[in-house]
Amino acid sequence: MPLGIGHIQTKSHNYTRHGTITLFVALDYLQGKLISSIKRQHRHQEWLAFLKKINKETPKHLQLHLIVDNYATHKHAVVKAWLAKHPRFHIHFTPTSSSWMNMVERFFRDITVYLRDGSFGSVLELESSITTFMSLRNAQPTRYVWNAKGEEILNKIQRAREALETAQDK
Repeated sequence: MPLGIGHIQTKSHNYTRHGTITLFVALDYLQGKLISSIKRQHRHQEWLAFLKKINKETPKHLQLHLIVDNYATHKHAVVKAWLAKHPRFHIHFTPTSSSWMNMVERFFRDITVYLRDGSFGSVLELESSITTFMSLRNAQPTRYVWNAKGEEILNKIQRAREALETAQDK
């Protein structure tokens, strides 16, 4: 039964968490295709393995611009050293609380809607459902398109900059 306004969603007394996974996703904006990797952990080793997968699966002549959050894994010394040897990768960090600037977040919204109705008895079931969604999505790739007007985007960017400056001043 849906919760009313002002009520916090809770888990039942017999809810059991079966584990977590990390889903890495790279979006080819022009084609709408996705490169993904499911991992049991989210450390620099898994991030680096995903970067290597992207490198292998994309034409060598392309410059690759990755928009990522400020998670420490993305800035690890080993990752930085690898990126220095692979100059076609250009990493752009989103300001805190500005995930809306990353187009792949639209994909994460879609997969969340797809998975939300599911009940998974194990991590393997969740992985299988994610893999199915990825296969369906890549079989008929669809570009994500910005719907916001330029002025709205610029206003959000300005608010994000102000929030970042405030956070850096502390």
